[in-house]
Amino acid sequence: MKKIIFGIFAHPDDEAFGPAGSLLLETSGGTELHLICLTDGGAGTNPDNLPNLGETRLKEWRAAGKLLGAASMHHLRYEDGKLNNQIMIEATEKITELVREIIKDAPEDTFIEFMSLDLNGYTGHIDHIVAARTAALAFYRLKKNDERFDHIRFACFSDKDLPKENIDWIYMEAGRGPEEIQQVVDARGLRDDILKVMRTHYTQRADCDTTIKNQGERLGLNYFIVKY
Repeated sequence: MKKIIFGIFAHPDDEAFGPAGSLLLETSGGTELHLICLTDGGAGTNPDNLPNLGETRLKEWRAAGKLLGAASMHHLRYEDGKLNNQIMIEATEKITELVREIIKDAPEDTFIEFMSLDLNGYTGHIDHIVAARTAALAFYRLKKNDERFDHIRFACFSDKDLPKENIDWIYMEAGRGPEEIQQVVDARGLRDDILKVMRTHYTQRADCDTTIKNQGERLGLNYFIVKY
């Protein structure tokens, strides 16, 4: 049976600092991965004072996608930090059309999954919330008339990683408790490969270092909320 995953994220590093381990396990097992990114990440940190941060971040994203084994990558060209309800509706139409084109020749027994970050924004970022809800809206519209669409997974933090809320930047909820997490994927054996993917996003190296420090030996443990 053929399996396809559509990874839908707001920024060019969300796939790396989020569920990279799970995506590596999937592609190594033969899953066909398509990555969709709503923005170029141009409002991210810019330690090297690059004149066009977004352009560089997209290059990093494409390099990371290659390491992840992505079959295709699609940038929707929305402005970083300015996603909203109207964009959610517009992006849903674009993603729906794109997905239909990609799967038009897929066998009837194909197993199709969507993946995004937590509906609560993962780190509290509004762009993450819009991207996740866009993914959900597109998924359920497609699923309504196509039984090949099985489920959508939202990568989340465990309360082991985030035991309480954080207000250092924006409001970031505490991690999900065990009663909320439906799936745990253990990709810790791929630590070196995960680090390569993460470090491809060199412009965002501060976030990379923070993620590595915070997760420590748990790096590669991915937690998901699963919706059908």
